[in-house]
Amino acid sequence: MHLPAIHAYLRASVSQWRDTERIGPFLASFARRSSNPFLSYAIPDDGSTPTSDDVDALVETYRRHDRRPRLEYIPALAPAVEHALRSGGFVPEGRLVLMEPHLEGPAPVLPDGIELVRPTSREELRGVRTAQFLAYVEEGDPSDEDVDSLARTLRSGGGAILARTLDGQPVGAGECTPVIDGVSEITSIGVVDDWRRRGIGAALCATLSGLVRELGATSPFLMANEAESRVYARVGFVPAGEMLHISRD
Repeated sequence: MHLPAIHAYLRASVSQWRDTERIGPFLASFARRSSNPFLSYAIPDDGSTPTSDDVDALVETYRRHDRRPRLEYIPALAPAVEHALRSGGFVPEGRLVLMEPHLEGPAPVLPDGIELVRPTSREELRGVRTAQFLAYVEEGDPSDEDVDSLARTLRSGGGAILARTLDGQPVGAGECTPVIDGVSEITSIGVVDDWRRRGIGAALCATLSGLVRELGATSPFLMANEAESRVYARVGFVPAGEMLHISRD
C-alpha cells in the first residue's frame, strides 16, 4: 500500500463531500448535514511540524463550527504531529489497523437463510442503513436523509452490500466509497448483535473487496480495530499501516 496515496485520497474525499478550511498545516473538514463528531476531522500535511499556535487555531476553528476538535491521519507520514497535539490537550481515541487485500482467503460460508444483495431499491437502501444503525447502536430509525445519503454515494460511484434473511430482515451491511485516483475505502461494515460470530462480517468484507475492484479501485483499503482485523485477515486482508484517531474535548 502506498500510504501517501491514502492521505491524498482522504483529503480529496473530504473536499468533495464536506466543507473544508485550511488551518496552517491542517486540512479541517466539517460534515454538512450531520453533527456526528466522527464525521468531522482534520488531516495534517505529510511531514508537517505544527506549532502550538497552529494547534490552538485548529481547536478554535472546530469550536466555531460547534464540533469536537478531531484528527484522523497516518502518523507515520507526519511523525511530529502527535506530540504537538498531545501538548495541546489532545488524547488518542484509538489506533486502527490499515489493511489491504493481498491474498485470496477461503470463501466465507454464510449461515443458512442469509443472502447478500447489492441494494438497488429504496427499501434495500433503507435496509442497509437499518442494519448499520442496529449494529452501531444508533438511536432511533434511519431517516430519509440517511437513506438519501447512501443513494448519493451509490450515484457517485460507491457501492454497498446488504445481508438479510430470506424474508427481508436486515442483519448486516457494508459500503465502499467512490473511487478517487484508484483508491477506495471499504467501510461501515456492521452486523446486528444477534447475528455476529457467524461469518457474516467476513462475507461482507470479501464481497465488498470484489465489488470495489469491479467499480475501478486498484488500491482498496479498510480500517479495523484489533478484533476486526482478525476477521478480515481470514478473507485475505493484511496489515499495511496504522491510522490514528485523536481528539480534544
